[in-house]
Amino acid sequence: MYVKKITPSLNCGLDLVGEVLYGKWKIRILWFIHEGYLRPSELQRKIPDVTRRVLNVQLKELEDHEMVTKTIYPVMPPKVEYELTEFGKTLIPLIRSIGLWGDEHQERLRRVILKHNEPSSANTGEHRPNPRISV
Repeated sequence: MYVKKITPSLNCGLDLVGEVLYGKWKIRILWFIHEGYLRPSELQRKIPDVTRRVLNVQLKELEDHEMVTKTIYPVMPPKVEYELTEFGKTLIPLIRSIGLWGDEHQERLRRVILKHNEPSSANTGEHRPNPRISV
């Protein structure tokens, strides 16, 4: 099992929340479990960009932080389901608020995110020829 080499800074509430929710997919995983998508295959269908390995790692971290519980059913093939703990359920109003904020500001957020993700010759180091010069 992976052990962090650097001790996390846990000096304030934001540090603690960051430690628990850090990970590209964790907020979405919690939300979709809240909505009733309990099996890893269902979660992967809801979040198609996540790899199975990353999904499993982030589910394990959420389990370690007592946000979700894992139930393994003794059937063949094994059936696994995740459920929010009472502690994990306390995050849902915050996640809902963050989502609403994103909805309210989606045009601006899209614009600034896309602006910073545009490839440019300054960022890539590529030489772009002047289109008016014919070779």
